[in-house]
Amino acid sequence: MLMTFMALALVMTLVAPAQAQDPETTGPNGKKDVTSADVAAALADLEEPMYTPFIELYLLEESKALRKEMQNTRAELIEKVVDKELSVADKTMSYATDTVTYFFYLIAGATSILVVIGWNSIRDMRNQLTSLAEKRVNELVVEYERRLEGIEDQLKQKSDIIHQNQAEIERTNEVHSLWLKASQETSQQNKIAAYDQILELRPDDVEALSYKADAVLEIQEPLWAISLCQRALKLAPDNGHAHYQLACAYAEIGRWEDAVATLQKAIDISEAYRDDASVDLSFEHLREHESFRTLVFNNQDDSTDA
Repeated sequence: MLMTFMALALVMTLVAPAQAQDPETTGPNGKKDVTSADVAAALADLEEPMYTPFIELYLLEESKALRKEMQNTRAELIEKVVDKELSVADKTMSYATDTVTYFFYLIAGATSILVVIGWNSIRDMRNQLTSLAEKRVNELVVEYERRLEGIEDQLKQKSDIIHQNQAEIERTNEVHSLWLKASQETSQQNKIAAYDQILELRPDDVEALSYKADAVLEIQEPLWAISLCQRALKLAPDNGHAHYQLACAYAEIGRWEDAVATLQKAIDISEAYRDDASVDLSFEHLREHESFRTLVFNNQDDSTDA
């Protein structure tokens, strides 16, 4: 800051004589425009110091005034902070006092209510609270016992379901092994025995009934096969294999019309039974029957003509 005032004084000292000597550089307001060349020339011609005791005194007074002003500002700031802290402390104490007062008012009000409803002493209050607590505990015990019983029932049901599923899995594995055994047997009696074992495990197995009827037909027992097929069709009226075996059984005992009608139902379910019927020995006596030929060989004749 001292150097700034010194430079300013130097410039003012050097510029004033130059303005008086050179009227060509004077501006329209009567002031000369100072250039950098003028400042350099003035510094080159400088023969005395750039400052005077007056300038030093002025700077010292300004510094002193500034320091005093900063001290006053600091004092005012400290005073405001202290006032603020005192205000906060006063509010805190007031809040604490009010809270304690309200708390005691609440206790007094609760005590008055207890006295009104009949609790005249601390002992009475303790006894009442004890009885209420025991009553509530008993209610909770009863509730939890009821819930535990429900949980035990659910666990028992789930355990029963798990056992049933395990039994069903074992039954399914056994049935599967019996089906494999029946498919590998060459004797019709052994196949029938395997199908009987399957029906013992699953009495309503429609496939086992229909395949047993097929094996029964192989040993020339058409009436037995008819009974098995009718039993299967009661369980599953849309079972094509049961209809086909029933048609074969009807053909074996000479019930031609019933055989053709039943075969028609099997073919309506699956066209594959038409080809099976064209080569099945059970329908040997129906080869010349008009309705049978129309049902079985009509499409083949049409394709041959084409």
